[in-house]
Amino acid sequence: MQKNITKIFFIGIFIALFIFLFYSFSYAKTIDELKNQINSANSQIEQLNKDILKLSNQIAETSEQKKTLANAIKDLTLKRDKLVKERLQTEKKITATGLVIQTLNGEIETKNNLLNKSKESLSNLIKKLYQEDDVTFAQKLLNQNTLGSVSREYNNIISLNSSIKNNIDSVTLQKENLTISKTSKVIEQNALTTLKNNLKAKEKEIAANKEEKNTLLIETKNKESNYKKILLEQQKRKEAFEKSIEDYESQIQFILNPKSIPSVGSSPLSWPLNSITVTSPYGSRWGRFHYGVDLRAKVGSEVKAMASGVVLGTGDTDISCKGASFGKWVFIKYNNGLSSTYGHLSEIKAVTGQKVSAGDIVALSGNTGSSTGPHLHVSVYASAGVNVSTVPSRACNGKIFTQPISAISAYLNPLLYLPKLSSSSTKVSKNATE
Repeated sequence: MQKNITKIFFIGIFIALFIFLFYSFSYAKTIDELKNQINSANSQIEQLNKDILKLSNQIAETSEQKKTLANAIKDLTLKRDKLVKERLQTEKKITATGLVIQTLNGEIETKNNLLNKSKESLSNLIKKLYQEDDVTFAQKLLNQNTLGSVSREYNNIISLNSSIKNNIDSVTLQKENLTISKTSKVIEQNALTTLKNNLKAKEKEIAANKEEKNTLLIETKNKESNYKKILLEQQKRKEAFEKSIEDYESQIQFILNPKSIPSVGSSPLSWPLNSITVTSPYGSRWGRFHYGVDLRAKVGSEVKAMASGVVLGTGDTDISCKGASFGKWVFIKYNNGLSSTYGHLSEIKAVTGQKVSAGDIVALSGNTGSSTGPHLHVSVYASAGVNVSTVPSRACNGKIFTQPISAISAYLNPLLYLPKLSSSSTKVSKNATE
């Protein structure tokens, strides 16, 4: 009997070890292959990061240079190259995350198989033990020559059971840790999937950039004198458009009731972007008044509602008067007595009549309308003094355009109703964006 127990004990240890080694080595090759692919993807992502940073620096340098046709073409080319790199980077991140999840799935499956086999081995060993000897433990005790023999037999059984149980507990813990890692990666993958959806906007921006470059070459016939003439005409059209808007808005009679809006400094609004840098504040600018704030935002950045409310309008002023106003815009009336317009968007996500809450994505930032670089324009108003209106444009040959029109007295400084920023976030950029 003692020999049987000892034999079964060593067989049990051997089987447990064999199962562990078999499943470890059988999947090791696959895991190594996946890890090599992950390392390759991460290396490519790192290189793309360097490329994007280099292009960003080149774009910044070009923006500061004199406005010439050559620089305009160079700027458009650099921006298109940067957009392409950002698209590739996102695709690589999605691939790398998918490979990590695939690796974790494989490891979890391996641990699960190991658990099942270990439990099965334990069960079979116990059955084999009692099949070979159906004598009760009391009978064994009476039949043993010494108490020491009984003790050794009992300890061997306990040791065998404990060894396999410890192995099962260890593998179970590893499986649980892998499952936690997988859950974290799935959350990351979901975030990247959202980012992937935004790649469509990136593709549109690349196409629009190419079209803008081709149009510029056609209009100027690659001559600097023609480019200067176009710039001058564009500036005149912009100024005339702004003047016509002010004429309309100055005719609107509105007396602001302070009790109808939140108090200054109470932060009733949240920031519409994940990262905030004010590039142009509310107030006088370039001899005119800037009725809003400009926030730094690369093309395709998610733009969020600042409070709960309803989308009362969306549109694109470029259709009627290109380069003179908001471009693509979204207008939201909030439940707290305030309203806002987002301008220069690349893509509109919200629809008129849609109810939104703070943080809901309503658009992607861009460079449409009267804009010299990607950014987000934010205007805030007392809701009672603003509406979406359709009016003729004296600046664009009498064409009809639609956008939010506010009484001058209804405009509010957005920074007075948003959370306070550190001084480093409120510095005005050298390159004003509108």
